[in-house]
Amino acid sequence: MPNVPPFVAPQPDRLLWQPATITAITRATPRVKIFTFRPADWPGFTAGQHVDLRLTAPDGYQAERSYSIASAPDATGTFDLAIDLIDDGEVSPFFHEVAEIGDTIEIRGPIGGHFVWRAEDGGPVLLIAGGSGLVPLMAMLRHRAEAAPDIPAALILSARTEDELIWRDELLQRDRDEPHFHLFATVTRETPRTPGIRHGRIDAALIEAALASLPAPPRTSFICGATPFVGAAADLALSAGLPFASIKAERYGG
Repeated sequence: MPNVPPFVAPQPDRLLWQPATITAITRATPRVKIFTFRPADWPGFTAGQHVDLRLTAPDGYQAERSYSIASAPDATGTFDLAIDLIDDGEVSPFFHEVAEIGDTIEIRGPIGGHFVWRAEDGGPVLLIAGGSGLVPLMAMLRHRAEAAPDIPAALILSARTEDELIWRDELLQRDRDEPHFHLFATVTRETPRTPGIRHGRIDAALIEAALASLPAPPRTSFICGATPFVGAAADLALSAGLPFASIKAERYGG
């Protein structure tokens, strides 16, 4: 087995359900809250992986949902999830309206081995996110900043409004402070009020601008978001000349 830190080592019992305690709750946008969990037995994870959550009603009915991990891999024994409120959902309303610090939730994971990035994978790296598709890419960016800040990376991020840009202030700060990271944020339904944030949908020009910010073609490109967004972004990336094999996509929704 490779000599990797214990907090990213694979574990055979990662698919067993176990209790995890909510240790912190913060609001990221009007419809997104960040929950920090401390599982009873946490093997650690790789940036890009996700976990399953399971809620059980008093009558025994169970609901499960998968959520990507937003925090960087570390040895703290905790991880962060960004939970977007879905008004008619079965799981997200519980977290937004009922869950409190100290509550215990069933989780299993970490899960996933394709849509992941480690510092030793190298770069440059191109990241393209729509809405909450940013979450697993945020774990990658945070891991990169801590473990390999010299690896060039560019993030293209689209949301409907500026207030819906999750971690907007953190990303703008990283864009200012990290010389090898470049942010290309755009909103589609309003004129942005913050300098540096664009208006409009992701298009060929935005892809070209992000690629031009990198010193070489990206070794890997990660695209995450709703199914229509991922399809459109992947087509733009291919049209820009990126090899099909270098593009990894993760999508949600129908």
